[in-house]
Amino acid sequence: AVFRHAGNRKWFALIMDIPGARLNLDCGAISIVNLKNDPVMSGSLRTEPGIFPAYHMNKESWISVALDGMLLDISFELTKPKIRKRN
Repeated sequence: AVFRHAGNRKWFALIMDIPGARLNLDCGAISIVNLKNDPVMSGSLRTEPGIFPAYHMNKESWISVALDGMLLDISFELTKPKIRKRN
């Protein structure tokens, strides 16, 4: 899936499945999202688990994020419905 701006059609995200070996992982296929990123932040972000130099994109301006990792879990937890207490 490719996510683009409506006005200029530039990509801002790309979701795909790739062989884990493409990211130097010892696994089968892995789902990732490629995200455009500020090159100043890319180096520090790539030190985090589940974030890699972009697959098949400019590695200074793009990162790949595993969709089975910690960031997906955190996003899920932060957006799940809240349980309301009844008085």
